[in-house]
Amino acid sequence: MAAHAVQFTRVSRNVKVGPIPVSTTGADSCPPSCPLFAGGCYAKGGPLGIMWAALSRAEAGKPYPLARGAMGQSLDWSGFTAAVAALPDGQLWRHNQAGDLPGLGDIVDAVALESLAVANTGKRGFTYTHKPVTGPHGARNAKAIGAANAAGFTVNLSADNLSEADELAATGIGPVVVVLPDTVSGNAEITTPAGRRVSVCPATYRDDVTCSTCQLCQRQNRKSIVGFPAHGASRRKASAIASQS
Repeated sequence: MAAHAVQFTRVSRNVKVGPIPVSTTGADSCPPSCPLFAGGCYAKGGPLGIMWAALSRAEAGKPYPLARGAMGQSLDWSGFTAAVAALPDGQLWRHNQAGDLPGLGDIVDAVALESLAVANTGKRGFTYTHKPVTGPHGARNAKAIGAANAAGFTVNLSADNLSEADELAATGIGPVVVVLPDTVSGNAEITTPAGRRVSVCPATYRDDVTCSTCQLCQRQNRKSIVGFPAHGASRRKASAIASQS
């Protein structure tokens, strides 16, 4: 079972997420195959980056030091899933404002992911993953992610450009999101090379929209791919990656 340290916040103060429960998982869950992890990951900057770095050094289930003498409390995986299971039915919540699905590196821990999907029963959890669904671990990962989606826990497949978004959408494993160049602004009309419609995340260009009010990424049956213009301290690196269609 996954041994990641997880921070679970009942009411998020992330202005883009809104006041819903949100989790953060240690960086050991992130796949090294993700080009954004080496350079371009938005979660490595700002206050979130400071907290994530501290959490990533923490032992699962133990308190850990934050800035200015403050302390955080991490959960181990069983404690985290118990906290999710205790949420009221119908609760919208976001897994991972930083971090990825359980499992070290490129591999999804299928048992741990299944336990999270079970804990989410009756809730409306959603998340994103850069874990590969092709290549050496692809079939195994795809099976675990597909099962989580089938169980009602929404796992969005994260693409780094529009061409990859088409490839991931074609798998049918789950809904897809994509990084867009930082030149994209507002509600731009965008399609993938195969003609799939891309809806730009409204929280990226409207101050009155958050995950808590939009909820598009939680909908598995949506007709569009959700696009996120590169942002954060490393947006230029992320934008360069997104432009490689």
